[in-house]
Amino acid sequence: MKPHGLFCPNVISFVSSLLLLFRGAALAPENHENFLKCLSLQSDTISKVIYTQNNSSYSSVLKSSIQNLVFSAPTNQKPLFIITPFHVSEIQAAIKCSKKSGLQIRVRSGGHDLEGLSSISDVPFIIVDLINFSEISIDAEAKTAWVQSGATVGQLNYRIAEKSQNLLAFPVGTCPGVGVGGHFSGGGYGALLRKYGVAADHIVDAHMIDAKGEKF
Repeated sequence: MKPHGLFCPNVISFVSSLLLLFRGAALAPENHENFLKCLSLQSDTISKVIYTQNNSSYSSVLKSSIQNLVFSAPTNQKPLFIITPFHVSEIQAAIKCSKKSGLQIRVRSGGHDLEGLSSISDVPFIIVDLINFSEISIDAEAKTAWVQSGATVGQLNYRIAEKSQNLLAFPVGTCPGVGVGGHFSGGGYGALLRKYGVAADHIVDAHMIDAKGEKF
């Protein structure tokens, strides 16, 4: 998707939703069934968004957001489970159950990280893929926006231009496929840096989920 309005003089303030900052344990679970059972007890809808290695769609979901093909090599350890949540409760369930089962969590927004931190690990792990968390709400009059962490830079630029008739912009990078979750948490270097700073400088509020699975 082609970004719009990157060099407009007005910069929109930003509110980010569900930037996940947590780290799971790195111990191998003794029984993966315990993890699945835990998920079912934590969330009634989790079974619809979880992919195991025996699932026919597992491989395509895993590779869908890996931008560097090096990290999709057969020699890399694969996640035991991939979760593509639609609801906050499903993310919270994944965090709580991975902690109980000794699984590390990798959070994937756009999959553009050069180190493969969202797709690979040296220990047993799961991926929480935020592809379904891509809602964007723009208030052009107030010059603010809510965006979920699975949205991309291109989608964000498009919606800002659409809602403001190309009068507003936000200082993000120019690669449209980059996920805003990773981009913002890494600072967010962009073409408007000199005058307006990085993307993170304009985040005024955020919904977070911590390592205990608590939302605040």
